[in-house]
Order: sequence, then C-alpha cells, then structure tokens
Amino acid sequence: MPQPTVGERIARARQSWNRSQRDLEIETGISQATLSRIESGQRPVKLNEVLSLSWALGYTVAELTGLSPVRDRMECAARADAGASMAAMQEELTHFLELDAFLDEHGVPQTA
Repeated sequence: MPQPTVGERIARARQSWNRSQRDLEIETGISQATLSRIESGQRPVKLNEVLSLSWALGYTVAELTGLSPVRDRMECAARADAGASMAAMQEELTHFLELDAFLDEHGVPQTA
C-alpha cells in the first residue's frame, strides 16, 4: 500500500477534526485556494505552512510530512476489535509516539 502524500495527510488531519479549508484559512492565514492545491498535490507545502498547519490541526510536523523516525522504528502487534481497523489503530499509536518523541526532544518532563 503506497504511503499517503503530504497533501493527503493534511486533508486527512483536517477532516478528522471536521474542519473546512476555510476554517484553516482563518486560523493559519493560508488561503483556501492554496490549501486546496496543497491537499490535491498540485503544489508542494512550504515549511512555514506545514508548521502553521501542524499547530492548527494538533499534529506534529512529522505526522503531516510522513518523515518520521518513530514510524520507521515502530512495530505494531495488536488485535483490531470493536470494528477498529488496524490502520486506524496504528495511526493513533503513531500520533502518541510522535508526541512523546517531540516532548522528549524539547525537554518537557513526564508527569505521573
């Protein structure tokens, strides 16, 4: 199965929060037309844009770009239950591992 593009990842993240491209335009200053071109793959996303989108969507830059040392090292051994797909479970697990790695990298201490 091919990996999703950056634009597809951004669209998926936006849709997971039921946000429109117009919502993100207001929050990030990136025009709706530009967001549409980024999501469709017609235009590459710039670093400042991916940073703004990651903050607005609550995802790490690594999650949106797919450039993730955590994902590369992760092995998933789980059993899908209650209608959950393995891909969805792996995506959720990756999100938490990415966040944990980000916090460690920036010296944010763990709490009990």
